[in-house]
Amino acid sequence: MWELLDVPIVQAPLSGGPSTPALAAAVSEAGALGFLATGYKTAQDVEADIAAVREQTQRPFGVNVFARPATTTAEPYEDFVAGLAAEADRSGVALGEPRFSDDDYDAKLDVLSRTAPAVASFTFGCPTAWEIAALKGVGSNVWVTVTTPAEAIAARDAGADALVVQGAEAGGHRGAFIDTHEREDIGLLALIALVQAQVDLPLVAAGGIMTGAGIAAVVAAGAKAAALGTAFMRCPEAGTSEPHRKALQTGHRTDLTRAFTGRAARGIVNRWQAEHSPQAPIAYPQIHYVTAPVRAHARQHGDADSINLWAGQAHALGRERPAAELIDELMTEARAARDQLNGGAW
Repeated sequence: MWELLDVPIVQAPLSGGPSTPALAAAVSEAGALGFLATGYKTAQDVEADIAAVREQTQRPFGVNVFARPATTTAEPYEDFVAGLAAEADRSGVALGEPRFSDDDYDAKLDVLSRTAPAVASFTFGCPTAWEIAALKGVGSNVWVTVTTPAEAIAARDAGADALVVQGAEAGGHRGAFIDTHEREDIGLLALIALVQAQVDLPLVAAGGIMTGAGIAAVVAAGAKAAALGTAFMRCPEAGTSEPHRKALQTGHRTDLTRAFTGRAARGIVNRWQAEHSPQAPIAYPQIHYVTAPVRAHARQHGDADSINLWAGQAHALGRERPAAELIDELMTEARAARDQLNGGAW
């Protein structure tokens, strides 16, 4: 798998809008590994996206799927939903109905089996050993996102080919198998070392990487490649909304919140996040469906205070570049950092 990449860069999947076939194809064409996100899409739309990438590149790319929830961890959420009534009134858009969904998991697995992308990756949990074996049987490499050594061991035992180790610095949803109030959020460099001590699998490092020096750092720490998400969100090929793009150019702080979806995720702190985070329950995807109509309206009307502004902790270091140019700049920086390290006298 790794010999297919010219550079040790993976584009994180970026569910919820920023992911596009154009971005995945551009990243892969530049010698890195582009990714399609399937979250919140139908299996039919996912298959169309895969076909669209293949029309634009013959290079390998990956497809990410939300794993089937292992258990239901939802807390009572009625009071929280009632407290969002003012948000609906402010926007003039009704809240959605809370409901459970497995995000069309079985149908998406079928799409992966028929289309056989170079990489099939999973977040929010680990597929069964049978599911992993079936995907490997059609020629896909299977990656699982992990946030703790225990999750890494579980993914290894299920047959994963590689692990995406997601540090606490990462933007967007935490990839933890189960979201709990006692969840431990481990920084990326510490997580790489802890997982390496327990599991002998290739690692892809994710979380707060925005520069070539950051790429060099995680490769030096033992990762095969660096996964960058926020860094690609200002590329013209990305589907990032305008209010989100503008927020990414600020130096505003980020924090973890469940206020938009009911699952812990890191975003730039805005009014909605500040006001509703303290009482937000663990109730994913129910809260996602409740807030989705209001957030969609806010994106269309440029209201950055009423949308989830997912971003990693180093988002202020982002650049507005076509994907190929960004990858070229990052690799120039990464090679300079590598040379400086090799030439250092310790």
